[in-house]
Amino acid sequence: MLDSVKQVILVLSGKGGVGKSTVSTKLALALKDRGFKVGLLDIDLTGPSVPYLLGIENKNIFQSSEGWVPVYVDENKRLGVMSIGFLLNSRNDSLVWRGPKKTSMIKQFLSDVHWQDLDYLVIDTPPGTSDEHITVMENIRTVSNRGAIIVTTPQAVALEDVRKEISFCRRTGIPILGLVENMSGYACPHCTEVTNIFSKGGGESLAAATNVTFLGCLPLDTSLGDSADSTVIPEGIKQSFENIVNKLLSLKGESANIMTEQASESVPSAAGGT
Repeated sequence: MLDSVKQVILVLSGKGGVGKSTVSTKLALALKDRGFKVGLLDIDLTGPSVPYLLGIENKNIFQSSEGWVPVYVDENKRLGVMSIGFLLNSRNDSLVWRGPKKTSMIKQFLSDVHWQDLDYLVIDTPPGTSDEHITVMENIRTVSNRGAIIVTTPQAVALEDVRKEISFCRRTGIPILGLVENMSGYACPHCTEVTNIFSKGGGESLAAATNVTFLGCLPLDTSLGDSADSTVIPEGIKQSFENIVNKLLSLKGESANIMTEQASESVPSAAGGT
């Protein structure tokens, strides 16, 4: 049920372990805190972490006459969440499904969840480029205002995989809203000074080289672990997320230009790749 969704934001990563789900959840919270109505869809079927990251693991989803009802994290129902994690008995349970069943589940999530009117639907995806990603790309084409945020870390191996993710987006016709560099230095909990643990500036340099907007950096912050199961953005990274949201909102007027430029590099169908 995407007819009532104004904008879809896919959160992608070339590798696992770069903090993509953390970025997805905190981005959704930051947009909610701005007063927007937001949906957060977790399609990482074999590793659903969004319910844990928001402290809503034990919640149940219900079927209504209009579809599945998402789990809301606030009384005002400004942030609704849907994840396969709500359908498992325990987050330790493994999901052993072949590709066609995964594809069917994702299609059901995209068509049968009753989001109501949303300003943003943030979709947390698995790492890499697989059947799940192609299914999402093909099923959100009806949403005219759509785009992807790519998450990386400063390490060279992660940056190399970002190039593949950028290529995937352009071949499937999904505009890239920007790149976020996560784990960009360590923020001291006592003096807030940031020390670079990995190399510095790789994400920003890659964004410039590939003509992608650089949305900003997120430092490693110990308070992030303490707030892993809450709906609060830690103070140590709150301003960084505010800056990222500000850039995203400033891109809103440019989205048509972004789509036009990047569509020229796309292929007609995701299934048409080699």
